[in-house]
Amino acid sequence: MQDLHDLYQEVILDHNKRPRNFGPLPDATQSAKGHNPLCGDKLTLSLKIHDGRIEKVAFEGSGCAISKASASLMTDAVKGQTIDEAAHLFDLFHQMVTTPIDQPIDEDAVGKLAVLGGVREYPARVKCASLAWHTLKAALTNTAEPAKTE
Repeated sequence: MQDLHDLYQEVILDHNKRPRNFGPLPDATQSAKGHNPLCGDKLTLSLKIHDGRIEKVAFEGSGCAISKASASLMTDAVKGQTIDEAAHLFDLFHQMVTTPIDQPIDEDAVGKLAVLGGVREYPARVKCASLAWHTLKAALTNTAEPAKTE
C-alpha cells in the first residue's frame, strides 16, 4: 500500500510541475470553465473536436497540485477519444474517486488514472481531483454555465 501512496505522490508532483496540454487552444471548437468554490481552483478546458473525436485538448487556469495534476492526466487520457468514450471515462473516474476507500477500484477500467484513486484517502480533496472532469463534461455538452464540484 505504501508503494501506491508513493506513486500517487510522485505522479501528482510531476503533473503539477510539468502539466501536459497546458495552455491556450486557439482552434478549439468547444470549451467550458470550471470553478471549485471551496478552494478557489479555476480552469478553462478547450477541445478541438473533429468527426466526433477529440483531436486536441488543453487547459488553462490555477489551482492546487491535485487539481492541476488531475487536469493534466485527464487531457492525456481523453485525447483521441470519441465524445462517448470521454463521457464514459468521466463516469468511470467519478465512480473511482467516490468509491469508499475500503473497496477496491477497477484499475483495468481507468488505466493510468488509477493513481488518482489515492485521493480517496483525503475526502476533502476529491473535489479538487474532479473539477477538470466536471469541466470536461460541460465542454462535451457545450454547457454555458461554469462547471462546479458542488
